[in-house]
Amino acid sequence: MPIHSILGGKMKLFRRDDSGENWFCSTYFQGKNRRKSTKTDSLPHAEEIAEGWYLELRGKSRAGLLDGPAGPTFNQAADIFEDEYEVSTNGERSSRWVAEHKAHLKNHLRPFFGKKGVMEITADTAQEYRIHRAKTSRTGKPPARNTLDNEVITLRLVMKVALRKGWITGLPNFAAPYKKQMKIVRRPWFAPDEYKRLYEATRKYARDAKSERQRHEAEELHDYVLFMGNTGLRPDEAKHLSTAT
Repeated sequence: MPIHSILGGKMKLFRRDDSGENWFCSTYFQGKNRRKSTKTDSLPHAEEIAEGWYLELRGKSRAGLLDGPAGPTFNQAADIFEDEYEVSTNGERSSRWVAEHKAHLKNHLRPFFGKKGVMEITADTAQEYRIHRAKTSRTGKPPARNTLDNEVITLRLVMKVALRKGWITGLPNFAAPYKKQMKIVRRPWFAPDEYKRLYEATRKYARDAKSERQRHEAEELHDYVLFMGNTGLRPDEAKHLSTAT
């Protein structure tokens, strides 16, 4: 196992045989061996991350936060959220959804995040939570994707409380890192040559129509293609134009 020392030997970088090519860093600090993954296979980048982590440990040590939660905890933010949510929404959310948030907190989120400082909860922590839920499922199967998504929604709402209170400076990105995109974020479009082939085909169809009725319908289709292609409207939006009064 290759080992690389930095900071006068205070920090060591190494690769584990079972973890691919990424570098890990470790240090003996205040009577404890501490280690973390740098999540990079680049040694120069790993050195920068390790040095930053060492400085972070020193800062937490001076503030008395090294072995305890960094500031207010998730449980504190969750307490405020539960006190406020039902009253603040004032009937705009169903009682079932309010009960679900409370169940997510009681059954899963508080046991995992509860004692952590909100400043310690990151995108990486959220991914660790997903892995934990998959490994500890009582059924032996990972929770349904929708179940985890709803639990992360509750997590995000609690963290928004921490953000509003000024306990954190930004909201982490809790999106699943390997999640398949379920919806199109931007509208798909034809490439220029594809659009040209389409309107040329509809124009030819109208020109070659075998009856007056077929020609009229084909011309309507051709006009529709030109209209949609040049406005960018969705089909339902275009339909509403024809029914608007």
